[in-house]
Amino acid sequence: MISLEKAYYKCEDIIKKNSQTFYQAFSLLPREKRNAVWAVYAFCRRVDDIVDEGDNVIEELEQFHREFVAFLEGKADREDFLWIALQDVFSKFELETKPFYELIEGQRMDVVKYTYSTYEELLHYSYHVASTVGLILLPILAPAKVEHLKQGAISLGLAMQITNILRDIGEDLERGRTYLPAQLMKAYGYTVEHLCTGTVNDSFLSLWEHLAKEAENLYNEAFKTIHLYPLTSRIPVEGAARLYRAILDEIRRNQYRVFGRKYFVPDEQKQAILSMLNKTKKEVI
Repeated sequence: MISLEKAYYKCEDIIKKNSQTFYQAFSLLPREKRNAVWAVYAFCRRVDDIVDEGDNVIEELEQFHREFVAFLEGKADREDFLWIALQDVFSKFELETKPFYELIEGQRMDVVKYTYSTYEELLHYSYHVASTVGLILLPILAPAKVEHLKQGAISLGLAMQITNILRDIGEDLERGRTYLPAQLMKAYGYTVEHLCTGTVNDSFLSLWEHLAKEAENLYNEAFKTIHLYPLTSRIPVEGAARLYRAILDEIRRNQYRVFGRKYFVPDEQKQAILSMLNKTKKEVI
């Protein structure tokens, strides 16, 4: 059996390689909480990779579901670093199992559903693949305020997922997925043909901005309760939110060219945002 230290190291390596935004923000946490976040991210990443890279996705998702059930029953593979790390997390924090199951269900949606008719359908999907992550993390980040922060965590997850969708339109299209709601596309006169040819016209800009404004409203909802997090968690959560929100402005600065390109917030801007939040933290202390 690998050591707990090595298990957490492997989890950290996964988030470090796959999401510099989250890694930089949550590196500000105290060590115990930081390790717990790394383990949760590794869980989420494994499910996500099954959908994006699996050979027999439905069966592999079902197998992962069975492995999670076995883990909860104390029968997990003791050679798998993920379950070793998560067992330690579950022993230290009162995690709820429901959002874990909902997250797996959200990944199943990506296997059977490739288009969305309405904004409400998109929110339902976004809750399952993103808001669930926030709900999983709440007992780690703010154990005394879980109930007070649930709606804010849900809103933040929705905002981040819509941001992902607006950033990854071209990449998702290559995978045969279209998350832009058909009703909104029709309302703004943006056709499937436009989408398939990567057309960025006035209709696209109006559609894109409609969803971006929805995301920004959701970020604002999440910020209303951000002060309820303990200070050690507040800065990383707000940092992650502001770094993700900044992706929208980065796309705007680049004339909405989301076909054939993926946007990230420049390192200097990341550092400026995190430095500002750290300065606020020191002033509060």
